[in-house]
Amino acid sequence: MGREEQIEEREVLDSIFPDEITDIDEKSYRIAIKPELPHDGNDEDVEPPTFLLTITYPPSYPDEPPFLDLSLPPNAPKPPHIDISADRPHLLSSLTTTISENIGIAMIYTLVTTLQENIETLIRERIAVVQKAKDKEAEEAEAKENAKFHGEKVTRESFLRWREKFRDEMDMREEEERLRREAEMKGKGGKKEEKLTGRELWERGMVGKVEEEDAELEDAVEGLKVV
Repeated sequence: MGREEQIEEREVLDSIFPDEITDIDEKSYRIAIKPELPHDGNDEDVEPPTFLLTITYPPSYPDEPPFLDLSLPPNAPKPPHIDISADRPHLLSSLTTTISENIGIAMIYTLVTTLQENIETLIRERIAVVQKAKDKEAEEAEAKENAKFHGEKVTRESFLRWREKFRDEMDMREEEERLRREAEMKGKGGKKEEKLTGRELWERGMVGKVEEEDAELEDAVEGLKVV
């Protein structure tokens, strides 16, 4: 009875997976699984990896579970976000519940579709982890860049430090200005502005000139008076 069901299931699978199924012997075959990968943010289009599920029928299948193995095609490149050697046990054990629920009936098609979904879920989770790390790194870089424009947060301690520094700078400027003035005085020979007496102003003709200018100004004012 078991062998008849095995042959019948194999014929059905050949019609469902005409290009994906390959016979090994009368009780064993492989089915190629190509998961649909989400875009991981890279510009380059990546060819979806191919996984090979090897199925071997035990004598009493489907009343007992089939023997399963998962591998990559020979010389296939390492697929992104998944390590077949490390992830194989997890992916195969993820079929345990499906096998238990289908004991006694043909289950290979259900196992293939379930395994493909589990592979896709695992890859999506790992892409999400990588993207989350990238987003965090970008946020930290943006926050660091924005901090340049916000300056230091003012606290009482930072204000006191600024005030002390400001006062020191002002004292330094005043001292520099004092020294500059002293240097200018020395450069002029230390002479102070000469203050003339009234007689000296008259002798130099400066008094008469002022009086003449005052008189001219008075005449100009008188000329503006309305008669």
